[in-house]
Amino acid sequence: MPIFATMGFLYLAFTSLLVFAVCDCRSLLRPRIISRSEWGARSPTSTTNLNTNLPYAVVHHTATSSCTTEFSCKSRVRAIQNYHMNNKGWSDIGYNFLIGGDGNIYEGRGLNKMGAHASGYNSQSLGVAVIGDFGARAPGQIQRDAMDYLFSYAVGRYALDPRYTLYGHRDVSTTACPGTAFYNRLEENEHFTEITSSVDEPLMAFNRYPWRGIYPG
Repeated sequence: MPIFATMGFLYLAFTSLLVFAVCDCRSLLRPRIISRSEWGARSPTSTTNLNTNLPYAVVHHTATSSCTTEFSCKSRVRAIQNYHMNNKGWSDIGYNFLIGGDGNIYEGRGLNKMGAHASGYNSQSLGVAVIGDFGARAPGQIQRDAMDYLFSYAVGRYALDPRYTLYGHRDVSTTACPGTAFYNRLEENEHFTEITSSVDEPLMAFNRYPWRGIYPG
């Protein structure tokens, strides 16, 4: 084989491998969606189906300490489910999804089952809880990126309308959730819409919740 043909072949082979490596690395950067079976979920006592193309997504924080490894995040999600089912009497964990400090997405009730996270909006929204307490500090970039990916994933699966509106929990309920520092970052999402309350009372402070730090719903 002539030397130029050999060099051309090697160049094409090298660039092909380079493109493959770049594409493969990008896929590795996508957050994982940890299924219920993977984190050891209990079976729900009942379920209600959600419609497709939901108009809203509601963001929460868990008001707990954060988790930074898959092992600790799985444990935290199990504890939240136990609290919601055992202490609050709900049929399952309240959220549709949770996002850990490890950058993974944890399936709660999933895309097609109604959550118990925002009264009056449960049947019209996906409820997403970011694990941690974000009153004084916002979630890290890895959690915010995972949240954005989750919303894109939900739109692609026809769970969320492409024109969905993003709310913080405090926009639809009397609560400080998802924490002031986190709430102030939600405006970075193009779908975010703040609801301005006509009530002059301040939002309920965290310390008025008896369950603060014990996995609120």
